[in-house]
Amino acid sequence: MSGVRESEFGGNRLATGTLLFCFVILALLFQAMTFPLHAAPRIKDLVDFEGIRENQLVGYGLVVGLNGTGDSLTNTPFTRQSLQAMLERLGINTRDADLKTDNVAAVMVTANLPPFSTQGTRIDVAVSALGDSDSLQGGMLLVTPLHGADGEVYAVGQGPVAVAGFRADGDAASIVRGVPTVGRISNGAIVEREIPFALKHQKTLRLALRNPDLTTASRIAIAINSFTGKDNALALDPGTVKLDLPADYKKDIVHLLMDVEQLRIEPDQTAKVVIDESSGIIVMGRDVQVSTVAIAQGNLTITVTETPQVSQPAPFAERGRTVVVPRTRVTADDEGDNKLAVIEGAVTLRQLVDGLNALGIGPRDMISILQTIKAAGALQAEIEVM
Repeated sequence: MSGVRESEFGGNRLATGTLLFCFVILALLFQAMTFPLHAAPRIKDLVDFEGIRENQLVGYGLVVGLNGTGDSLTNTPFTRQSLQAMLERLGINTRDADLKTDNVAAVMVTANLPPFSTQGTRIDVAVSALGDSDSLQGGMLLVTPLHGADGEVYAVGQGPVAVAGFRADGDAASIVRGVPTVGRISNGAIVEREIPFALKHQKTLRLALRNPDLTTASRIAIAINSFTGKDNALALDPGTVKLDLPADYKKDIVHLLMDVEQLRIEPDQTAKVVIDESSGIIVMGRDVQVSTVAIAQGNLTITVTETPQVSQPAPFAERGRTVVVPRTRVTADDEGDNKLAVIEGAVTLRQLVDGLNALGIGPRDMISILQTIKAAGALQAEIEVM
């Protein structure tokens, strides 16, 4: 009787496990149908809207409070002049004094002014040493005006500098981690001037594609027109799409941009092979194709090995001397095992990479092969060498 009960219990447990497994499979299928693995990017991620942009700011200032790691005033005259000018503004005359402090460093201060920043808001700034300072660790940036490209002051920076790197010196050794002469001040600048741009009064805006392409620009215009139901968008060129404010939005272009930037399209791209010869990096687009071509890869390697030996006279010999006898071994390897490989026509990127990897070709040789295939007219893509 107990055996029957155990069998029934095992059967129930098996049935329960099967139902749970089926439930998990159905849940995964529902999730896959609801959230596709490959979703097209949003227009927001493909374009920049006219007027919504950052502006770069730059300024020159002094960092004080360094623990002997600042500029040497004898080697950096601009630091000396800046220090004297600052002290004069504070009513201290040091023109005839022999300044020898090493706790001050001249720096360049940079920042990005976000779009539509209002007066009183704070932005981050980066601080970089100009002179021979060893480290900005523990320094304090004094009041530094930050100028725009038009020469106007848009923000003022000041605050303690946070440095990620460090430097430690001893009598016979030193160690450096990171870059101790570059730091950052979080919320270290206050915006003093706003950049005027009335977005809400705009009737027409331009969308600038980050990667100009005719097909992508046309798809963006088609997607916007399908959404609004009218011809409000027009692709002017591969990098620009003009957008007119529809009458339905009642002069609310901000609401229109909010709806437009969420539309998804599939961008097109040019078949391109980007090569960085200095590092041996190769990046190929998905549309790169190769016509029928034969490839042979081989190098002549000559190896010269020197194993000199010492020749000594026999023991108790009346005459003789110790000499070094050269022993040289020269070998040549022309990689005779390598054969001519044929790459079939209209192969895809994956097939091309698999074929070249099957030949045992490294990145350096692959760069030369791709350039040679392009010269033969068999590579249907553009090669860009960085």
